[in-house]
Amino acid sequence: MSPNTRKPSGLPYVGDRFHARTVRVKAPGKINVSLSVGPLRPDGYHSVASVYLAVSLYEEVAATSTGADGITVSISPNSTLDLDGVEIPLDESNLAYKAAAIMAELSEKPTGVHLEITKRVPVAGGMGGGSADAAATLLACDALWNSGLSREELAHLAAELGADVPFSLLGGTAVGLGVGDKLSPALAKAQMDWVLVFADYGLSTPDVFHTLDGLRDSEGVEIPEPVDVDPTILQALRHGDPEALSRVLINDLQRASIALAPQLRDTIGLGEARGALAGMVSGSGPTIALLVRDSVSASVLAEELTHRGHTAVAVHGPVPGARIISDTLL
Repeated sequence: MSPNTRKPSGLPYVGDRFHARTVRVKAPGKINVSLSVGPLRPDGYHSVASVYLAVSLYEEVAATSTGADGITVSISPNSTLDLDGVEIPLDESNLAYKAAAIMAELSEKPTGVHLEITKRVPVAGGMGGGSADAAATLLACDALWNSGLSREELAHLAAELGADVPFSLLGGTAVGLGVGDKLSPALAKAQMDWVLVFADYGLSTPDVFHTLDGLRDSEGVEIPEPVDVDPTILQALRHGDPEALSRVLINDLQRASIALAPQLRDTIGLGEARGALAGMVSGSGPTIALLVRDSVSASVLAEELTHRGHTAVAVHGPVPGARIISDTLL
């Protein structure tokens, strides 16, 4: 490199040689243990009252500094999802790309960055996989560019990206109000075990909400604005009592999801017939969350459903939010 060659600002050079650095972060998917949905608001959104539970199914983002300007995104070949026929945008419409762009604006010495995403959470599955990617990217770029932002500051940025992104950053158990972005951590650390059953298709969240509005309009039902969650749900989570929790699971979006994909009802029925305490659509679906008594029951049920041709995995929660798992100078 000649003395007149400009070195990109902030890149890790040793002498004249550029050394890339990779920060790898994992962030959890979530299930909505409860989800109450209010009426359509004038701004086009719905107020919700929900209990979020972060579960042990993780997205990973490896953010690597590059010698070129800009942001690039790719999907890791180590992804465990079957992504055949699934279109994941790799441009500026990708939530991880947007997260990196926000961090670049705020960082004093951003570099070019490549984001490699390892997909494990179903795409358009109601578990916040894209939100987990965004949360992981915020944390990875903060470390990569030494931005020095606090977790609270990152949470404010996360809220700009989507209602589920702050929770993936926080993890654990939380109550979500507003459009789901007003989070309050819940003191519920006892492990709960679940079996997740994935569909080979996705459901559009806006379509599910629109369908719910249509069902309510046709029934002439007046729905109040949700202002809080059922305290018995938090009590069951706090005590680690799956039997009690199974009696109070609620998801207002479930009937809309089933209206769009009637086979979801059969999956819930099969899970409950084979030993689950209760089953429900996770968020806007189509992932099904089956609550079981313990980890042994989860493993047995997941194996049986897999033998019956379903894609099922045993998980537990709560688990921590986004965290760095490696930081390597290449």
